[in-house]
Amino acid sequence: MDDQEYLQRTMALLSPKRVVTRNEAVGRDSVVPAAAGVYAWYFDELPPGVPAEGCRTGEFGTLLYVGIAPREAPAGGRPSREHLRRRIRYHFRGNAEGSTLRLTLGCHLADVLGIELRRVGSGTRLTFTKRGEDLLSEWMAAHARVAYVLDDTPELVEQRIIQTETLPLNIAHNKHNPYYLPLKALRAEHRLRARGLPVV
Repeated sequence: MDDQEYLQRTMALLSPKRVVTRNEAVGRDSVVPAAAGVYAWYFDELPPGVPAEGCRTGEFGTLLYVGIAPREAPAGGRPSREHLRRRIRYHFRGNAEGSTLRLTLGCHLADVLGIELRRVGSGTRLTFTKRGEDLLSEWMAAHARVAYVLDDTPELVEQRIIQTETLPLNIAHNKHNPYYLPLKALRAEHRLRARGLPVV
């Protein structure tokens, strides 16, 4: 992908004219299409401890994370049925077990929101429990917005963005980011503590 093509394909993500709120994304009449693409998360309030130096900022806040839907199928695996609408909706109202973005945000916001990562159900799943996930969803509704672009090869766009932008909340393909190791350590700390507590 040359620079010109990259700029054309990412303009709606890196210089969005419009972003989507939680209400617009999760409702029955969601404005997000059920198609493949890349999404970018902007925050008008930084979660505690997240470094913003070098991050892209603008009218809608600070860009901290990008993702794609669907993920590329593993070799010999079945193609994913995921799409932008389903994935963005899950980030906005799902739980930390199925959303790395929610897990990461919850770890940073645990003290502020009074939430805690716990083992739930059979004991193998880790979430912030229903109350905690509801509080996290409320925080995201207030402070998170998402831009998206349709793309049939979202992996190429995502990897190029992670290489060229400062995205402290991404882990995959992001070892060059100074926050990569601190973020991994923070999430590991919360997971370890959760596994030492009783199942909720």
